[in-house]
Amino acid sequence: MPTTINNISVIGAGAWGTALAKHLAEKGLAVRLWAYENTVVESIHIAHENSIFLKGIALPLNLIATTSLVDAIQDCQGILFAVPSHAARSVLRELAPNLTDARPLLCATKGIEEDSAKLMTQLMEDELPTAMHRFLMVLSGPSFASELALGRPTAVCLAGTDDTLVRRFQDVLMTPTFRVYADRDVIGVQLGGALKNVMALAAGVIDGLNLGLNARAALITRGLAEIIRLGVAMGADPRTFYGLSGVGDLVLTCTGTLSRNHTVGVQLGKGERLETILDGMQAVAEGVRTARAALTLARHYQVDMPIIQEINAVLYDHKSCRKAVSDLMERDAKPEKGWI
Repeated sequence: MPTTINNISVIGAGAWGTALAKHLAEKGLAVRLWAYENTVVESIHIAHENSIFLKGIALPLNLIATTSLVDAIQDCQGILFAVPSHAARSVLRELAPNLTDARPLLCATKGIEEDSAKLMTQLMEDELPTAMHRFLMVLSGPSFASELALGRPTAVCLAGTDDTLVRRFQDVLMTPTFRVYADRDVIGVQLGGALKNVMALAAGVIDGLNLGLNARAALITRGLAEIIRLGVAMGADPRTFYGLSGVGDLVLTCTGTLSRNHTVGVQLGKGERLETILDGMQAVAEGVRTARAALTLARHYQVDMPIIQEINAVLYDHKSCRKAVSDLMERDAKPEKGWI
């Protein structure tokens, strides 16, 4: 493990990866940003802007972009991984042979692999050298990329099993406008960051149907209950979900106008077809794919997750949004505190 961290590789040049790369470069670290798209690399080199995924944000001159994974990780002392969940395994598989020595890896992807229903760190353990497994960490919390890129105050959580390593990267990431809290609950932090995207779809449906603030508040609260139920079944600490990577990210993504997942939900509530919505988007709405994985996990762990079930029916079974809401509202009466 490196004793000093001053050279970081960021894998994934979407809005979040670019914002994190900008943040680290402005702090004075040497940063290489890997992008899949040649157009992104050209935009960063010529205009010093990611005009595809983070338009209008000036990037520092010391931020180097590349489409070569080999070049991206050359001499780096840490890797920050921000690739969308559906592409994560293929990128990791290409990355793995080039990791001849173990390096810390921070996962900033908020998703679950759709086919396997594996969390990102589980997927990384499948694909990366065994020597790297103890160096895996997770970064999550209420954080819109554009606000981080504009230097607006943001607080997130960094979770890992190696306390010394977490503290080291906590120091690397921290600035007066970016506060990082340490945690050990790798499972809980990942679940909170992934499942809030699915709940944001449902909250958007509520808003798209103009059902009011009461309904949205109920959805967020009961959504949190479902997330905690699954988290406990999978071995997470329930207290994690009351923190930044749980309720913090859930509230932001279910209510913030910058939320892609909430926006998709609003459009669904207004009667637009999912295929049409997704065709008009450049960035990824992780909740659409994560919804299926979440339902798979719910069934595997035999956890009652009615909101997850209904949003899947809307997304993939052509169920009407109004019918999904009415079916949720007309379920059998239950005690509120019976969810753990």
